[in-house]
Amino acid sequence: MTYRYKVAVVFLLGFFIDCVNIFMSAVALPSIAAQLQVSSASVAWVANAYILGLTLVIPLSTWLAARFGSRQILCASMLLFSLAALLCGLAEDFLWLVFWRLIQGMAGGLLIPLGQALTFNLFQGAQRARISTLVMAVALLAPALSPTLGGAIVDHASWHWVFLASLPLSLLTALLAGCWIGHETPARPARPDLRGLLLLSASLGGLLLGLSLYGSGHAGYQALPGLLAGLLFAALYGRHCRRCPQPIVELRLLKNPRLGLSVGIYHAIPGIFTGVNLLSLFFLQDSLHLSAQHSGQFMLLYALGALLAMLACGRYYNRFGAPRLFAIALVLHSAGIASLCAVDSAADLPLIMLAYLLMGLGGGAGANTAQTTALLDFDGGDTHKASVIWNLNRQMAFSLGAALLLMLNNLLLGWFEVLAAFHLSLLLAALAGLLPLLALGRLNPHKVSHAQHPH
Repeated sequence: MTYRYKVAVVFLLGFFIDCVNIFMSAVALPSIAAQLQVSSASVAWVANAYILGLTLVIPLSTWLAARFGSRQILCASMLLFSLAALLCGLAEDFLWLVFWRLIQGMAGGLLIPLGQALTFNLFQGAQRARISTLVMAVALLAPALSPTLGGAIVDHASWHWVFLASLPLSLLTALLAGCWIGHETPARPARPDLRGLLLLSASLGGLLLGLSLYGSGHAGYQALPGLLAGLLFAALYGRHCRRCPQPIVELRLLKNPRLGLSVGIYHAIPGIFTGVNLLSLFFLQDSLHLSAQHSGQFMLLYALGALLAMLACGRYYNRFGAPRLFAIALVLHSAGIASLCAVDSAADLPLIMLAYLLMGLGGGAGANTAQTTALLDFDGGDTHKASVIWNLNRQMAFSLGAALLLMLNNLLLGWFEVLAAFHLSLLLAALAGLLPLLALGRLNPHKVSHAQHPH
């Protein structure tokens, strides 16, 4: 195996573990909420804490790698991840579980952007489109396998084993990183933008706190300070970024139309789907009384649709161009969400299957096209900076999508019955998923289709 493929294997293993931790833990949330006696909105912090941990560390990963070396950081991240996974599995208190999920997210946040930047710098031109397909294959495999496996673990063992199950892979990734990643002489990079990191972390933390409080039934005046603080810190970071010569997250790169639109697409498709899937898991298990394993198996249909779409996009990306593929993806994904609005009982299983298949087709096409398009214009050091934005946005999309859908559903429960609130939440999510159609004109289809030419 050549060196670049060894680096790619380490990155893809870490990426797989990260995806598994999002989707496998989601299917266990109803059981965690029941055993630890917390609300459905509060238990979402098991996922939110992981995302927040990633957010805290992702911007620092490039600086840490330059200071201590890529191999050392990759090994350390997976060892710390393994320790946190063990302590999550042993947790008997909700607050301790959330704390160790935060640490686990911080550990995972070191590997993903660093591994992606190392890999993409070794694959240029048309090869970069091929490695993007491998990345999306991993992103497809994890959602397909983890909910079914996680549901079986919850049904036949306990939710604790959902976290313990990732230990063998994380330890293997640490071992391979130590053996395969080349040695680098650590440098003494400039001091990182700690002020920017604090502002960015405070912004996301405030938004997640406000959304979760409001979604869990707290009064608006209790949630509003968190939301306002999140928006204020976001504005302060935007001002800081314009003045700082080396900001922790280089927002200027978002002026690139390919990266900027791909970021928005990720919120509209994988982000919204994370919230829709989480809301559906609670509905299927609590209202339709399906088992955790049964409800998790719908992701196999999602995976089938995503696989078909991914193969089609890989073949026709250069011919059709990103704008056309994005439009198809957005329509298919929203059509799948809208199909769930007609689900009333367990007798509607065929309709649920169709919905997940459509969402898979749209999700696979949208995520694969965005992954290929986002970093197309970058190489060298700019790849690291763009990778930080891309991975930070990916995690924020998952977290904000879940928080917004849970908040919206809990708000509607104050006015409607459970079924009506569920349907209306999904209808609004389907409409929101179509909004990026208005921005597709920013891309020149002829230029974007030239994926084989590195800029």
